[in-house]
Amino acid sequence: MPPRKKPFSAKQKKEQTKLKRAVKRGDAEPPPKLDRHGRPQNKQTSLDSPSQAADASRRLQSSFVRLPADFLDATRKLASELPLTRPIPPQAAIWQEQSDGLGSAGKPNLTLTCPKRPKWRYDMSKKEVEANEEGLFAKWLAQTDVAVDHWAAPVSQPDPDDPAPAAKMPSAPTSYERNLEVWRQLWRVTEISQIFLILLDSRCPLLHYPPALSSYLTGLPYASRTRIILVLTKVDIVGPARADAWAAYLRAKYPGTRVVQVESYAELESAPPPAQGKKKTLEARLPFPFRRTLVGALKDAHEELLTPPEYVRGDPAKLERWKPRVRREVDWTAVLEAEGERVGSVVGGAAAPRPATHPHEGSVDQEGPPPADEGDEERADGDATETEFLTIGLIGQPNVGKSSLLNALFGQHKVKASRTPGKTKHFQTLFWTHDVRLVDCPGLVMPNYVPMETQVLSAILPISRVSAVALCTHHAAQLLPLERILQLTHPTLASPPPEDRRTWRAGMRPRAEAGSEARVWTAMDVLTAHALRKGWVTAKAGRPDVSRAGNAILRALAEARIRWAFWPPGTDPRVVEEHQDGVEGAGIWISADIDHDVDVESDDVATAESDREKSAAEEETEDEELEDPTPVVGGASSRFAALSMENDDSDASDE
Repeated sequence: MPPRKKPFSAKQKKEQTKLKRAVKRGDAEPPPKLDRHGRPQNKQTSLDSPSQAADASRRLQSSFVRLPADFLDATRKLASELPLTRPIPPQAAIWQEQSDGLGSAGKPNLTLTCPKRPKWRYDMSKKEVEANEEGLFAKWLAQTDVAVDHWAAPVSQPDPDDPAPAAKMPSAPTSYERNLEVWRQLWRVTEISQIFLILLDSRCPLLHYPPALSSYLTGLPYASRTRIILVLTKVDIVGPARADAWAAYLRAKYPGTRVVQVESYAELESAPPPAQGKKKTLEARLPFPFRRTLVGALKDAHEELLTPPEYVRGDPAKLERWKPRVRREVDWTAVLEAEGERVGSVVGGAAAPRPATHPHEGSVDQEGPPPADEGDEERADGDATETEFLTIGLIGQPNVGKSSLLNALFGQHKVKASRTPGKTKHFQTLFWTHDVRLVDCPGLVMPNYVPMETQVLSAILPISRVSAVALCTHHAAQLLPLERILQLTHPTLASPPPEDRRTWRAGMRPRAEAGSEARVWTAMDVLTAHALRKGWVTAKAGRPDVSRAGNAILRALAEARIRWAFWPPGTDPRVVEEHQDGVEGAGIWISADIDHDVDVESDDVATAESDREKSAAEEETEDEELEDPTPVVGGASSRFAALSMENDDSDASDE
């Protein structure tokens, strides 16, 4: 009988917890697995084992920049000192477009781009192709870091007339995808797709279609044989006025590009009416008007791909030899009506491998990139082959709604959709009909000149991996009246004032202090007041748990439980005031539910700590929607290499 194991002490449990978190961040190697005799296991696992699949998925998990501890301390201090602007001016609700001209420091910005796949040939070995890709990606990463440093670096020019300038909240450096494996997924999707559906969150579409992505798609060597459709998602959140304004702005900014609107969820018709304080039951469903508009845009784009270019139409000899490199016959009626069990069979991705007997086995992985346009003769010759399917690629940043749109198109749950950004790890192919297939690309954080707090507000970055909670809350509170939305009481009024036993002469007693509306709010006041309202305190010191309150507020904003949206650039501030429902200083808040007590505490908040304790392998093998993907160390060294998105001392500071 083997001896019984001794129970772990509190110190040993704490060390194991720190080791697990370090392994998940990529700062430490996982300990070897031991057999029943306490010796390391040397057994080789098969290629199809869950651990092997988890290792493959771990390579595809996103890696972002890290924030230093002194920056976090400075933002916490400023969040408790800087007063919030009240009332919020209408101009704050208008999105300020970021240009490639002068940056915030008054210096010309360097152009940001997406990494392009280097040229390759079929006679090259796998190692040669990967070596070329790694070398190009390291060069791109270094150039992008230089551009971001150039944009974020402040210009120190003290004003002699103002020896003590007012304190200002700094901005965190922008985050973008630093993992080559994730970019390889985008390269593969763009190579096999003829139509690109670029999904944009209608709350701030320009944030999700940065110049880097636009120039990348239009600069592909085979861009003339592809078409782009911009899809505004979550229009049920922003309302028709803002959605129509954004659609008109995008059509004017990108002439000739189709813009459609969709919503991926609708109230379940067979569900009973919700009780008071309960949420409505929603299902993944695309209403028919949105479906008809989307399918119509795809049909028009397909017809354009079948139309010979002008230089071919002007030459009868070339016109006779010209053949489109896209499937000619597509049953669009079947596409419009296809949903349910008959469609949406998963073909690509590690989570759903293809069976060996699939009729299209190898059709995705064995295809090469389309040949580049090298001249009129090459483009008009008779060697062009018609593809077997019309391939539509879905591209977008994390949490923009790609997986939700696929489930809504198919009328049932086909792919995993989560409120956590970056749930989809592999690109996967699903057949819409027998001649149309959809390719779902994992969400990529594109390089863009926007601060990290703006990315957190729009749920591009996972909240569970954000350490600058005070900074992000301050940014959100400058755009939304959080103290009014959450119905908070100023912390100074949380406890009754001490009794004044002094004797005053007639008319000399000072007036009573004004209510909470007249008091100056700071971001830390909002966090403290919300923690006191919920009864959240730290375990040891019993102080208000501002970290938990901040995570709850940021999640509510990211998941649209607090509704908000920007207006497009150039909007008249009077239009903004007209749509604020009579609420002065609402900012970007959509105050349709002004009398409703917003519940910002969700199951995700309550289980955030337990989710962090799960290993990456467990997260990939479980069916539940889990949080906190494991970061992968970036491939190039820069000033961001020494920064950390997760602060190891956060738990200690919370206590």
